[in-house]
Amino acid sequence: MTVQTTSGIRGAFQRAPLTWFFILAYALSWLAWAPYILSENGLGVWHHDFGSGGSGQILGVLPGAYLGPICSALLITSLTEGRQGLRNWRARMTKLRVGWQWYLLVMVSVPAALTLASAALTDTAPVLPGAMVFAMYLPGLLVQMITTGLAEEPGWREFAMPRMQNRYGPLVATLVVGVLWGAWHLPLFLTDWGGGRHDPMSVVEFMVTALAFSAVMTWVFNRSGESMPLVMLLHTSVNNFFSMAWADMFPTLTDKQGSQAFLMAAVTAALIVLAVTRGRLGFAAEPSVQVTEPVTGGVTPPPAAGSPRTPYPSWSGTGDRGAS
Repeated sequence: MTVQTTSGIRGAFQRAPLTWFFILAYALSWLAWAPYILSENGLGVWHHDFGSGGSGQILGVLPGAYLGPICSALLITSLTEGRQGLRNWRARMTKLRVGWQWYLLVMVSVPAALTLASAALTDTAPVLPGAMVFAMYLPGLLVQMITTGLAEEPGWREFAMPRMQNRYGPLVATLVVGVLWGAWHLPLFLTDWGGGRHDPMSVVEFMVTALAFSAVMTWVFNRSGESMPLVMLLHTSVNNFFSMAWADMFPTLTDKQGSQAFLMAAVTAALIVLAVTRGRLGFAAEPSVQVTEPVTGGVTPPPAAGSPRTPYPSWSGTGDRGAS
């Protein structure tokens, strides 16, 4: 009975891996966030305080962030592709060897774009941040990489994006993943993390920002050969700039103005990459990452040298994936 049950679960995941990933990512994260949402940091139903600032996010937000996307991706990968699938996953997650210019581009362009957008939107000149900001900027970025980056991107970009775009093309994939990634955050707008309870328009702005930023992340993901460390660096560079430097550089501006500056920068960057790539977002006809078919027992042998690329399992479980 146990073997049959396990086989049935594996078969369901194999037939619709993406559908199950999205379901599990939402269910696990939202379930883990429920205490935080119900607490004094959220709706006030449960008389418990997780703390303010960073401590509240670590205790209230981070557990659900870890439990959802990355755990769902690892579970489905292990059940559908076995040990070889997990080895492939690890190789993509540790793909640090991309051109140094990519790291320089992300490290420079993100603070520059957000600074320019903040100045243009508010007609406020930036102030040079203090020495402590410079000293803590890189350590803060490392913390962001192992918290926000590691919690979210192994699921949304590493697992979902290539499977989606190999079947539906980069634009549809970016739209679906971007919307679902943004909507995954929505319960947190009932808490101290977001301002949705008091400013519903902030939810709309956040969703547009998530979609636009997803287009930029898709372009970096594809053009870097699907380097997950670089994608994580792009995502967390935004978080780190706002956490470490933005308030010092624009001391008279509000958090809402900061969010609107991010919206402006993300939309502008998305329009540029969409125009330059004619909507292809750096997507090649053949994916640079191989995902091999599972075999009985859940162990996947490596592909033979010179063998054709194996398509990703489809979202719905039917049809072959083709280049768009």
